[in-house]
Amino acid sequence: MSASPVADIESARRREDVLRELNLYPLWQRRNATIAANGGEAVLETPVPVARAESRIAQQVIIEDQSDDCSNLDWPALKKRVKNCSACALRAGSTQTVFGSGDVKADWMFVGSWPTEDDDVQGEPFAGQAGQLLDNMLAAIKLKRSINVYLSNIVKCTGSITRGPQADQIARCAPYLARQIQLIQPKIIVALGHAAATALLGDDREWSSLLGKVHEYRGKEKNNLQSPIPLIITHHPAALLLSPLNKAQTWRDLCLARDVMQKTGS
Repeated sequence: MSASPVADIESARRREDVLRELNLYPLWQRRNATIAANGGEAVLETPVPVARAESRIAQQVIIEDQSDDCSNLDWPALKKRVKNCSACALRAGSTQTVFGSGDVKADWMFVGSWPTEDDDVQGEPFAGQAGQLLDNMLAAIKLKRSINVYLSNIVKCTGSITRGPQADQIARCAPYLARQIQLIQPKIIVALGHAAATALLGDDREWSSLLGKVHEYRGKEKNNLQSPIPLIITHHPAALLLSPLNKAQTWRDLCLARDVMQKTGS
């Protein structure tokens, strides 16, 4: 029996989400009608591809709302602030906020892009199939969710995200993630996907140039980090579900992260 139309639509939406995370989903904009010089008839210009969603939002990704400073909040106060946040339209379209989960004294922190619908239902990041794959990725380097590992996203609500969160929406959530990192003081951060990498680096770079290297998360001066944190960037597990061939690169990135941690004596 074939899937229902609703199921087909949902499947298509999930596929689009993964394509966006892979930077393979171009957004299109049709320009206004113009009058052709020869003959005076109205014609529409050829559609022009707009930069991928994550590049489109990256230019202002670290613009923080200074009026809503949370750099001095402890864990309970920060959770309450996020839970009650209504700073952007994403909250209105969400069942609940997805704060993060795991060991608040973890050496390892994994940061993804934005919550999925499964995350929204369960109230925890990396639920569903992508979460199962992430668990396998962790197990491959002898880690386990919630044991010396903390999981979070750059955006805390899934809301009505259809083409990636907007720059102002990421900016509203940026102080929350920064404060989580400040409180945890992890020894290493693994960014899953281009959006997370852009947010943590504060700079939009070519995706292929980010893989297989050790970067640094420096945060802001007010984040009071003890020192810059090593940052490894790799594919989001949702993207790997669509393009399994990228698992080889992801394995190399995870091994690099493991080697970095071993050098710290952890």
